Amino acid sequence: MPIEAVIFDMDGILVDSEVYWKAVREDFARDHGREWTMDDHKRAMGRNTIEWAEQMAERLQVGMSQEEIASDIIGRMIAAYRAHMPYRPGALEAVRTIAARYRVGLASGSPSRLIRHVLRETGLDEVFEVTVFGDDIPNGKPAPDIYLEALRQMGVSADRAAGIEDSANGVRSVKAAGMAVVAVPTADFPLPPEVAAIADRILDGMESLSVAVIEGLG
Repeated sequence: MPIEAVIFDMDGILVDSEVYWKAVREDFARDHGREWTMDDHKRAMGRNTIEWAEQMAERLQVGMSQEEIASDIIGRMIAAYRAHMPYRPGALEAVRTIAARYRVGLASGSPSRLIRHVLRETGLDEVFEVTVFGDDIPNGKPAPDIYLEALRQMGVSADRAAGIEDSANGVRSVKAAGMAVVAVPTADFPLPPEVAAIADRILDGMESLSVAVIEGLG
């Protein structure tokens, strides 16, 4: 069936922020005499605020509540964004190109404060038809819940929608929702082979995302 709607992730897709998330969490752990590893970071990628804050609390044991950890990390991320917004090359142009042909939405596990900040800075708050915040969804990626909610709000069936994702958890989430998925991983965080195998298309950058790519999914 032809695609009617395209739903984008934010972290790693619109902004090349996973390096920021990793550095912020490493700094937080170091400030408390702990270590945050690459494996820790990969498990946190794509998950909602409650889930990654719980993971950090259990993993690091720093004597802070999940809410306190989340507030600290989000504050550090906003400071990093204000210093330099790490737009992914070609991302903003790709969204606007796709939006000229398809209905578009955003489904991000990021905290709502960060999402709103990025959308205001980019002007994409006027482009996306719907924005679903991870803070509002009980089960984060790789569960399909956030994409199913975006589809519900848009009134589009899964077989007529595509998701644009970079992470393993994100790709699994889109596929679990029954949608086509275009994976655009970053060089710093390549997809595991078993996840790459379930993607419908894999692109080497957001500059390669085009109407033709979406048409090819239908």
